[in-house]
Amino acid sequence: MKALLAKLHLRDRHLSRALNIGTPYLWLGLFFLLPFAIVLHISLAETALAQPPYTSLWQWVDDGILQIRLNLPNFITVFSDDLYLAAFLNSLWVALVCTVACLLIGYPMAYAIATAPERHRIVLLMLIILPFWTSFLIRVYAWIGILGPSGLLNNFLMWLGAIDTPLTILHTQTAIYIGVVYSYLPFMILPLYANLTRLDFSLLEAAADLGCRPFKAFLKVTLPLSLPGIVAGSMLVFIPVVGEFVIPDLLGGPDSLMIGKILWTEFFSNKDWPLAAALAICLLGLLVVPFVLMQRLENRIGGDEL
Repeated sequence: MKALLAKLHLRDRHLSRALNIGTPYLWLGLFFLLPFAIVLHISLAETALAQPPYTSLWQWVDDGILQIRLNLPNFITVFSDDLYLAAFLNSLWVALVCTVACLLIGYPMAYAIATAPERHRIVLLMLIILPFWTSFLIRVYAWIGILGPSGLLNNFLMWLGAIDTPLTILHTQTAIYIGVVYSYLPFMILPLYANLTRLDFSLLEAAADLGCRPFKAFLKVTLPLSLPGIVAGSMLVFIPVVGEFVIPDLLGGPDSLMIGKILWTEFFSNKDWPLAAALAICLLGLLVVPFVLMQRLENRIGGDEL
């Protein structure tokens, strides 16, 4: 009887372990690998005037032979057309600038919240999270009323006498930067706050006792210990901004080249699903590189701390 119970207990443990390990892989397979396989299938097809607007990769011919046709010119077009290369480079540049801006603005805010009295932290965090209670699209539309020629910003500056004519901010690259930094700033602040709250501030007191000035103590103690939060926040900002579509479409001008807008145009205006899918595959491959580099940096930092 005891042997049977032990065997059942061991089987339950194996089943529980299999479920714990298999569930994430099942989730990954259903919601990443399967969609990726579908997009890859479309990217290797040819454009067709049909529904769906692309050809099948395989078909049966005479004598039961399966014929597979892979259309690689979609990828050749992506790498040879200056329009797509410029869109990729501009998207990376916008993402980099906005990530640095979010870091420069978000780090002091996260540090101020982490060092604030504990009874005030919940209120300060609520102020950071509060914009998420409003639709993302409505928040972006609000910036049209702020940055427009007769918007709040121009009216305020003219009321102060700082300018005589309205500034042209809306539908420019500057408007894209403002909209992206505003929208993604919480994604930088929250990981930094989570990291800074675990910081042992007695280390700063020890540095001060040893004669280290506050700014030098920040550079030598606080900044290195907060690098995991910086890496996590940068990943949460940089990666989605590269493929951002809504903000460049609403706040940017018609000549603002970002890969998200190009993807939308190819899918819905040009009906060229294979080329758009090839762009999406290349974008995914492009984002894997900074993700792996940041992940390695984060692992190295964690190893150094240990």
